[in-house]
Amino acid sequence: MLDNNYKNIATFMHLGIFSRYIIPFGNYIIPILLWTVNKDKSEFIDRHGKEAINFQLSILLYTIILGMLSIPFFVFNLFGDASFYDIVHFDDLHINISEPGGFRTLIGASFVGIIALVGFFLEIVFIISAAIKANKGEAYRYPLTIRFIK
Repeated sequence: MLDNNYKNIATFMHLGIFSRYIIPFGNYIIPILLWTVNKDKSEFIDRHGKEAINFQLSILLYTIILGMLSIPFFVFNLFGDASFYDIVHFDDLHINISEPGGFRTLIGASFVGIIALVGFFLEIVFIISAAIKANKGEAYRYPLTIRFIK
């Protein structure tokens, strides 16, 4: 039987992720702080701390990838139909900021935006699920998580 204190610590490691809305980088600071201080007390706390940190690192990686995927759509919007040769040599380069970017920018940015929005809502659902499981004394593994810390 797990001590309620251990369950509470594990729960707050997951819920501490929401501190990012108040404290910059709180989604990393709070779980890492709670995990490093308490990981030797219980295997349960150690497992939940690793899960929370790995999930946040995975979310960071996925966010960087989505950001990189969205860059071409904004470059096409900015430079219009300029060829790569024109961009490199600056011959007749026209930077177009005032006109709409066109259909491909709209579709591409919308696609990336929808993926980001779905990911945001899934992240909230996964965090709440992990906190509930931790509060019940059960193990939880975040889906789509890369295990950086073993």
